[in-house]
Amino acid sequence: MIEKQIEFNKVKQIWSELAVTAKAKQQIADRWIILDEGELSRELRDTTEARELIEKLGNPPLQDVSEIAEIILIATKGDCLTPYQLERVLSILVVFERLSTYLKRGHQYENSLSFYDESLNTKEELREEISEQIRGEGVDDHASKLLFELRMGMQQLEEEMRQKAEGIIRNNRECMADSFYTTRNGRICVPVRKEYRYKIAGSLIDKSSTGNTLFVEPEGVSRLSEQLQLLKLDEENEVYRILYTLTAMVADCAEALTDSIRLIEKLDYSFSKGKLSIELGACEPCINLERRILLDAARHPLMDPRQSVPLSFTLGNGYRGIVITGPNTGGKTVAIKTVMLNSVMAQCGLHVCCRKADICMNSGYFCDIGDGQNINDNLSTFSAHITNVLGILAKLDRDGFVIMDELGSGTDPQEGMGIAIAILDKLRESGANYLVTTHYPEVKEYAERTEGVINARMTFDLQTLKPTYQMVIGEAGESCAFYIADRLGMPGDMLRVAVSAAYGEEAAGTYSFTNEGFRKAESGERIRRAGTGRKRNLTASGFRIGDSVMVLPDKKIGIVCEEANEKGVLRVQIAGRKIWINHKRVKLHVSAEELYPEEYDMSIVFDSVENRKKRHDMGRKYTTETIEPE
Repeated sequence: MIEKQIEFNKVKQIWSELAVTAKAKQQIADRWIILDEGELSRELRDTTEARELIEKLGNPPLQDVSEIAEIILIATKGDCLTPYQLERVLSILVVFERLSTYLKRGHQYENSLSFYDESLNTKEELREEISEQIRGEGVDDHASKLLFELRMGMQQLEEEMRQKAEGIIRNNRECMADSFYTTRNGRICVPVRKEYRYKIAGSLIDKSSTGNTLFVEPEGVSRLSEQLQLLKLDEENEVYRILYTLTAMVADCAEALTDSIRLIEKLDYSFSKGKLSIELGACEPCINLERRILLDAARHPLMDPRQSVPLSFTLGNGYRGIVITGPNTGGKTVAIKTVMLNSVMAQCGLHVCCRKADICMNSGYFCDIGDGQNINDNLSTFSAHITNVLGILAKLDRDGFVIMDELGSGTDPQEGMGIAIAILDKLRESGANYLVTTHYPEVKEYAERTEGVINARMTFDLQTLKPTYQMVIGEAGESCAFYIADRLGMPGDMLRVAVSAAYGEEAAGTYSFTNEGFRKAESGERIRRAGTGRKRNLTASGFRIGDSVMVLPDKKIGIVCEEANEKGVLRVQIAGRKIWINHKRVKLHVSAEELYPEEYDMSIVFDSVENRKKRHDMGRKYTTETIEPE
């Protein structure tokens, strides 16, 4: 199941097509992660050396050997091999010889894979005997002196029989229905008219459909035919003698042939890995036992290298879990699949699609991607996710690796957020490596405050409103849903309703909806999700009255005059006027602590002289004056 979720099955399909033997193809189909460090190191070395030989010497001369194994079994049972079967044995013996030559050429590169030629038994004597005696799926005339003489004698008798029949036709034209002899039931006959039947001595073999023509084997031809049959019996016996002799030779070499066939299957598997490495433009990864993953310029193996954006990824430097956030269509799912798929490939002894890679061994790989709905089991999207997650947590240990997409999705957002954090807690307790994607702000906060967990975001180009598919580890991202909805053509009135529902009426007025789409600055600041019922800091320290801020995208400098409300909307004074603006369009320029001394009267900055005087009067006496709102 996990192979399909991370698309390793598709990698296997490409890999299998590069193998030649049925055994290697089956081995590829059954291949899963290697848990022994020594075995994995050998497999990776074989892959590297196979690629080196292919690049320097070309593809090795390999052939499917499954049919040969069956032929050898027939020979060892004592049955006689047919000329066709012996030719198949000859073909594999030729492959042995060519492969041995190929591997010997690899000695000059000190490639350990090339020294397998010493274990390859080419059986030259058997190859020469079969090539001399079997040709064109039959026993050659020159396979033995007796066979040659018998076949020559047969040819002479057949020629005499033809000449005898032609002579009878020439000498008895008036009795013949045609001027040519014919063959009936394997015998040479002359066509005699019915009324002249007794003028031609011989045996009646057949007659025409009308009965007017009789096909007679003349007496002279009949005597020669009997001699021919005796020669054919002798020839058949000699052919069987030769075939049994060659079969016995094959049976005597059965063990050596079987060993060489197994070696070809082993080499085919290794060379298929080398071919896959070349096909994918991959490199050999380093393997560690320190729970560390480092991928430099990683690619998804199934994506076009000319179009995919390389991914730089690090896991294990003080953290075991990464919470990835960012816009829909921003590449989060592809990113976590890329990391796990390359890890699985490395642990199967394959090269990985990276410029450089250092990958840890894992005891198991676990994945929760897709909605997993099943009509037969009556599972909803959320039920399927939870069922799968619980199964993962039950099997997970500290050496496992987990990826989960859209953690806590498929149910009420607030409850889903809580479940997502609970799952993250269990993942952290397990000590395993894990990558999860989410849109929940609370989960981002959890990652920020929890030891061993770190945020990461997929970047988004605000100018083109397109994802860049780059991962930035250490920063939280945002969903950019309004960006994407606008880019996909959602009308401005619908977007205003959406912004109002999410951030409040004041926030809706801070967005600009144009033909090119509205603009909103990307930042790591967090907003309050509607309906959460609790207030959060908008940045690590929160915007405070008196903070000097930059308002994007115009990059105008202003001063915060009212802190953000529960919708994440604050008030900023710019050029003598006060505006309501969503905190996500604001970037801290200089904090109030740096601009003003402690307990500084901020009304000096924001109030007019008249309003300040009225406030002063109201503080010391009764007055009927009112302060005009700004």
